[in-house]
Amino acid sequence: MKNLSLVLNIVLLVAVGVLYYLHFSGPKETVETSAEREAAGDLEIAYINTDTVLKYYDYLKASREELEKKTQKMEQDLRNRAQGLQNEITAYQRNVNNMTLGQVKAAEEDLAKKQQNFQLYQQSLSQQVMQEEAKVQQALYDRITAYLDKYGKEKGLQVVLKFDQSSDVLHVNSALDISQDVIKGLNDEYKIEKGGAKTDTTAAKKQ
Repeated sequence: MKNLSLVLNIVLLVAVGVLYYLHFSGPKETVETSAEREAAGDLEIAYINTDTVLKYYDYLKASREELEKKTQKMEQDLRNRAQGLQNEITAYQRNVNNMTLGQVKAAEEDLAKKQQNFQLYQQSLSQQVMQEEAKVQQALYDRITAYLDKYGKEKGLQVVLKFDQSSDVLHVNSALDISQDVIKGLNDEYKIEKGGAKTDTTAAKKQ
């Protein structure tokens, strides 16, 4: 799940990139007009602490728990299959001296095929886990993007920055921090989506 923080990085960097393009791609005048200076002065900027948002977003908590259960089930199934194959190999080694050459050859071919199938199954499970993780990341991207778009329009925000240890932002005014609002809004939407089911409403602590 380490890539989940990267998802937010991408969302916010794209937003900044679009703003940068719109600002610098058009024709420029030598002298800036008073209207342009006023527009620049009215630029509304806010930021979120991505670590805090990810930590207290109930949807992400539930998704992680669900993914963990699926992964544990897959791992247990893989262990059972591995143990079954090992038992067959042990039985073959114990009885090989009492077997004919034809039986030895047939047994070894059968075990080799089972080993190959086991490896293919192991690879298949690994791919399933990666696909499940990708689904969670994509869903997280879609949810946060949609919410920030709506929140930004409601609050008149042009830019929302990401602020954590991996960001290029070294200082921000805490008054611009909208992390708590975003967490509450995301969790409220998730609660409604879950049909009013009780979710974790513990107050998020700023990091």
